[in-house]
Parts: sequence; structure tokens; C-alpha cells
Amino acid sequence: MSVQESTQHSLVKRVVIGAIVFLLVLLVGISAARAVEIVPSVGVTRATDGSGDPKTFLGVALRGSLVPMVKDEIAVGYRSEEYFNGDLKVRMVPVTASVWLAPVPFIYAGGGLGLYATSLQYRDALMIPTTTDQSFGVHLGGGINLPLAPMVAVDVNSRYVFMREQASQISQSRFNPDFWSTSVGLAIKF
Repeated sequence: MSVQESTQHSLVKRVVIGAIVFLLVLLVGISAARAVEIVPSVGVTRATDGSGDPKTFLGVALRGSLVPMVKDEIAVGYRSEEYFNGDLKVRMVPVTASVWLAPVPFIYAGGGLGLYATSLQYRDALMIPTTTDQSFGVHLGGGINLPLAPMVAVDVNSRYVFMREQASQISQSRFNPDFWSTSVGLAIKF
């Protein structure tokens, strides 16, 4: 493993560990009077400029209730996508904060922002070093939270993430890292 890859791997690990610690601290700090949900999920993601089929991603969210009909959410995930016919692999760890309006208890819509720790890894034959970057993005979306039992629900969520264009060392061109994601998770209430 090269020094660049080791540094990248270490950065991704630190971001994931930091996000998990943050979620746990947030969970402890939320008032017991409000319902709190933890939502592990799996889904598909597709970059607007990406190549190939949709990719699988994993995530976990912590969702609370600010006031009636308004939910807050902190989430962390992992996704990867290829560009330029596989010459560039983009790995991303998004840590997002969202506010969802829920006029009907099981339907919600809204948006938020996030910090996206991104690694750009080029095909070995190109001899371009791996780079890492942290950038902000915003998202809009919504979902359905269908109760299965008093403390468990199936959560289906879809969102579109807007990010700034990024430069590529492959050519003088830039690529658009915007993406769609749709996930299904199990919302467990505490």
C-alpha cells in the first residue's frame, strides 16, 4: 500500500469514526420525551455523469423530532462511482444533516447539507496519485416511513445531491459529482 493510499484510508477511517461518535453523542443528548429513530439502510446510487450501472451504498441515520411535523436527521454513508470509463474511481463518505417536514406522520420531504469526504483514485496505468478532498453539498428529497410494529418501521428515502464540479487530472475536463440515491432501511424507535 502506497503512502497516498495509506493516508487516504486513514482519513476515511477518521471521518467514519468521528461521524459514529458524533451520532452516539447526539443520541445520548436528545431528550427522552422525543421519539428518536436509528435507521440503518442500504440503497442504490447513480451519479448524473457516472458510467455504468447504479451502485450499492450503505448508510445509517439518527432521526429525531424538533417540533410536531418537523424531523431532524444526522446521517453517515459510504458510496463509490466510476467516471471516464473506469479510469477514475470516486469513493465518498457523506456526513449529512437534514430537516424533514412531515405533514402526515408517515410521509416526509425536505433537504439539508453535508460534508462529503471524497477520494479520487485513478487507474494504476495512469500513474496519477490518489487525492482526497472534503467538500460541501446540499440535498433535496423525501420518503415514506411505513410502520411494521409500534417501535419499528420500514423507511424508504430518495434524494438528489447537488455538489460543485470537480477537476480531473485525466484531461482538462471537469466532471459533475451530483448523484441520486434511493434507500430502504429499518427505522427503530427508542
